[in-house]
Amino acid sequence: MGETEPSRKDRDILIVDDTPANLRVLAGMLKQQGYRVRPVLSGRVALQAAEQEPPDLILLDIMMPEMDGYEVCRRLKGQESLRAIPVIFISALNETTDKVKAFGAGAVDFVTKPFDFAEVQARVDTHLKLRALQVELEKHSQHLEELVQAQVKEISDLQMATIFALAKLAESRDDQTGKHLERVQVFCRLLAARLQEEPRHTTSLSLTYIENIFHASPLHDIGKVGIPDHILLKPGRLTPEEFEVMKAHTTLGAQTLEAVRRKYPKNAFVNMGIAIARSHHETWDGSGYPDGLAGQDIPLSARIMAVADVYDALRSKRSYKPALSHAESCEIIRKGAGTHLDPGIVEAFQKQEAQFGEVRDRMPD
Repeated sequence: MGETEPSRKDRDILIVDDTPANLRVLAGMLKQQGYRVRPVLSGRVALQAAEQEPPDLILLDIMMPEMDGYEVCRRLKGQESLRAIPVIFISALNETTDKVKAFGAGAVDFVTKPFDFAEVQARVDTHLKLRALQVELEKHSQHLEELVQAQVKEISDLQMATIFALAKLAESRDDQTGKHLERVQVFCRLLAARLQEEPRHTTSLSLTYIENIFHASPLHDIGKVGIPDHILLKPGRLTPEEFEVMKAHTTLGAQTLEAVRRKYPKNAFVNMGIAIARSHHETWDGSGYPDGLAGQDIPLSARIMAVADVYDALRSKRSYKPALSHAESCEIIRKGAGTHLDPGIVEAFQKQEAQFGEVRDRMPD
């Protein structure tokens, strides 16, 4: 673990006693042994000294005016930055009840006056070594925690990269979509972050939710891997029969992810991916597919995805339509509020129209 026993000259001991003679004797003995010593005459001054420069150990008298040692110790233990400092009481009190009260206040040891200095030195050395070991162990534990967190993040990043690659592979069957997945990720995060600012969404839209929707949004069209090429790649509009087949990509995508959910039923990311894949073509008025859900019955993530998807589709050129301008696309989305799209999310979109336009221009196909 490294060096756990620093030299005595590096050890700082705060001595608290209202009797100057006691302070001089004890401070002189400890200085002779090489310790740094700070003698103070009151509990109030001791607390100030400890706050300004936390010592490695405190030797504390009990019977003092204004504030006794018990109270000083309790106040030390009540501060996050000072509570780990070992406190040894040195007192003329020698009843068992006094010692119990001292340990109850947070002391690590108790020495009775008149003391034998060899005993004091032995106990000081012991508790300084224990404290040094504790500090070293805390550093080691922190280092291990940082290593674990780094490894977990690396694994998580790899998993998300793999998921995105699979979604990109599904998308690659349609060579018209370009950077669609990357853009809707950003659009969904922008909308979710804006909605989080509203009181009705403060508790439901956590930072984890926002990150989940960013990573889950590329899964919305993963079901298209099951759509025949002659329909998926058809140049021009689909017939009603072909459109019915195309609509199945929502249920196919959800069913694919259901296999993952059976193994990880409580995974919020997987559950969101299923909701987005199945319901991103549902509409506010209930005329969408595959389940004809309406209003609040449509998962929030899917309602967010719908606005992001519509904007990007309007701005993109297809074989059966030209790309619309930013202004034209925004107007269509505004007109779709309350029918095709959730009016609350459209309102959030309107507050971020400029950012949507910037993202689309920055990430062209």
